Amino acid sequence: MKFIAALATLVLAAVASGQTTMPTPFDCSTGPTQIAITSFNLVPYPLCINEMVCATGTGTLSTPVIEGATLAITGRYLGRLVYTDNHDLCELLASQGFQCPMPTTMTSITACVLVKPNAPPNIGVALQVVAVNGDGGVLFCQAANGVIATTCP
Repeated sequence: MKFIAALATLVLAAVASGQTTMPTPFDCSTGPTQIAITSFNLVPYPLCINEMVCATGTGTLSTPVIEGATLAITGRYLGRLVYTDNHDLCELLASQGFQCPMPTTMTSITACVLVKPNAPPNIGVALQVVAVNGDGGVLFCQAANGVIATTCP
């Protein structure tokens, strides 16, 4: 039985490695959020290892994004943590011309980060992106299964 499960996983990973559209993201929050996300995407896709990727969340912000906000990215493969990356969200936004506090009139937030060189190549990971505001409230939690990172030319 373990052999069949391992073989099925390898087949799924092989199929996923040819994937050119991002898997459908979903809300992974366990409670209330400060942004009601209506769309979430990653560009470029598939992700390029050691290159920048931009995550864009569109929706309605119920409270300003304030200093101390963080962005945490995790990837899991077969339930095991294989990738982590943490950032100061206000610094990421400032690098793109936006300042904290970010007003509630903003309807889209884009944060660009480097896909670290230790990202596992050519396997579909369960990716989770969580933003926490400076007041400790969860801004959003978005996840997608089968997200691929590759070594790009």
